[in-house]
Amino acid sequence: MKLSVVILTMGNRPAELDRAIASTAPLRDLGAEVIVVGNGADVPPVPDGVTTIRLAENAGVAGGRNAAVDACAGDVVLFLDDDGWYPDPVALGEHVAARFAADPRLAVLSFRVLDPDGGPGGRWYVPRLRAGHPERSSVVTTFAGGACAIRRSAYLEAGGLPSAFFFAHEETDLSWRLIDRGYRLEYDAAATMCHPIVANARHDIWYRFEARNRVWLARRNLPWPLAAAYLADWLLLTLARERSVPALRAWFGGFAEGWRSDPGPRRPITPRAAWRMTRAGRPPVI
Repeated sequence: MKLSVVILTMGNRPAELDRAIASTAPLRDLGAEVIVVGNGADVPPVPDGVTTIRLAENAGVAGGRNAAVDACAGDVVLFLDDDGWYPDPVALGEHVAARFAADPRLAVLSFRVLDPDGGPGGRWYVPRLRAGHPERSSVVTTFAGGACAIRRSAYLEAGGLPSAFFFAHEETDLSWRLIDRGYRLEYDAAATMCHPIVANARHDIWYRFEARNRVWLARRNLPWPLAAAYLADWLLLTLARERSVPALRAWFGGFAEGWRSDPGPRRPITPRAAWRMTRAGRPPVI
């Protein structure tokens, strides 16, 4: 199994990017390719053997990763955030290659994200409802986009990440389409990477995109009864969790935008896929 490692950067974290690239050196020595995508920005100097791509404008997480996958030659693509790194890249590469070689229906491995300061790590990096035990592996229905490995052929078969999402829920959209095609996704605690503990809500536009893309996700992928239950659940959860008036205003603005704008092609998942997601512990209503 040939591996490709993809790192997106906006050129604003050169020291962290150097660390991320350096952690892939043992993988490059073993034959993996490394592609760094400048997402609307120039890529700083990189070591020999690292490929760079500069996009004319910021295409978002989804568009940037799609461009990189199109340029990859690997059977399996590892996505690595530019402020993350691999603590044991050789063991990771061998483990990932063996897992995908052994199971042709395995589409995604979501990695365990370690806190470099020794803390418990962010719960949001464990892509399941019961996230309190990150050392436990399991079948999942989504994955952590900057800490994962994906079978390239499955990625392309399912159409890649939805570029219009920019960021937020693009992994879940792809995950549901993969599950609908009979593939399996796993959270694999034996596959590890390091990343600072930072929440997505740090981004100014996160609340808007979180809500807009959640509506798009339901409109694109769910039968209407499930879509209604899914969006009602998340509306109630947001009201229960969020106390910031500006955040709620941005969220409801994004929710309305999700209904006004075009989410792209609608291809509802089958009842069988919904049942597989339910058996995995996360029915498509939450």
